[in-house]
Amino acid sequence: MSHPNYITLNGLERIRRELLWLEKEERPRVVSEVSYAASLGDRSENAEYLYGKKRLRKIDSRRRFLIKRLEKARPVDPAQMSGDTVRFGATVVIEDEDGEQQTWRIYGEDEVDVEAGVLSWRSPLARALMGKTEGDSVSFSAPGGTREIELIEVSFEPQEPLPEVLRFTMEENARRHTRSHA
Repeated sequence: MSHPNYITLNGLERIRRELLWLEKEERPRVVSEVSYAASLGDRSENAEYLYGKKRLRKIDSRRRFLIKRLEKARPVDPAQMSGDTVRFGATVVIEDEDGEQQTWRIYGEDEVDVEAGVLSWRSPLARALMGKTEGDSVSFSAPGGTREIELIEVSFEPQEPLPEVLRFTMEENARRHTRSHA
């Protein structure tokens, strides 16, 4: 059974922009390159042609993936939420056993960016925090073993607007996709 794709409004817009970029810019550019390479003759030993066809398959695969994610999307605006219980869209401050504090935003699977403090709502830490309130202690399984943390603060903050121009590359998108499903 598939689960809904909870996603913030920024995350939804990012997917829409990426899909549009693939359809209007990247795919037509690669099609043009493949057409040119095909015009050069023998395709069986034409590296540019073979590489271009491989890129087209990756682009089409990514397009199908994004379309499926949009079909399942359940947009949530963290700015419209409130309370002291951790739910999708929450920003949490936690403290570990060593007294070190970290701030995490709990967003969609397609929005994961650990370096920027964004976790998937399906990550082990986020799942352990769901439904908890400030002051609760939580144990969860991490790659290094079981960890104990305390939930210091829960808030729901508006997101910064996306920049007018987002940079997309197939490599970056593949890296983000792999990281979000790890």
